[in-house]
Amino acid sequence: MNGEDTVRSPRRAELLDLAYRYVSRHGLGAVSLRPLAAAIGSSTGVLYFLFASKNGLLRALLERVRSDDLGALCAPRTGEQDPAGLDAAAGRAWSELADPELRTLRTLWLEAYVRSLVDEAGGPWAEFARASVDDWLAELATTQPRADRGTPRGRAQRTLTLAVLRGALMDLLATGDMERTTAAVRLHLAALRPEAGAADDLRARRARSY
Repeated sequence: MNGEDTVRSPRRAELLDLAYRYVSRHGLGAVSLRPLAAAIGSSTGVLYFLFASKNGLLRALLERVRSDDLGALCAPRTGEQDPAGLDAAAGRAWSELADPELRTLRTLWLEAYVRSLVDEAGGPWAEFARASVDDWLAELATTQPRADRGTPRGRAQRTLTLAVLRGALMDLLATGDMERTTAAVRLHLAALRPEAGAADDLRARRARSY
């Protein structure tokens, strides 16, 4: 039996959870199987058996990072479309992203994102950043009216919203300035509301009439 056959093993899930806590404290770059195994009460042999290799363990950890990152946006819905809309969904996501209790996990996501961009060898980091963007854009699309999702404006709105959220998060992680970054996010979200769009359309029509 190899690592692929034990994917659903309770022991694998338990060790993955412990390893995730370990890298949340020490970072992904610090992963070395021997000290990690000792810290989580296992052995390198067991980790190789369950994850096949160090890269296998890293890939599993990165999947967990992606899942937890997307969890900041996802919320139970009663229907296919979030009736609150893109602005409310993004506001809820910012509350989760900016939660001081989750700061170490956000830093872990940022580490994985940057490594994915600069590690030319690929390996377990390959496509992490691209997949993380795709995850969020797909989820944000479900919060928009169906008629808007496939339009250039709809795509631009969710792309800009993701850029604002992630830019503000990186600023917050660097500076700790919750008040300023939250004000910036709220300013963007206010511009997404239907009444703001209607006002913009009215101004554009007036400008064309002159």
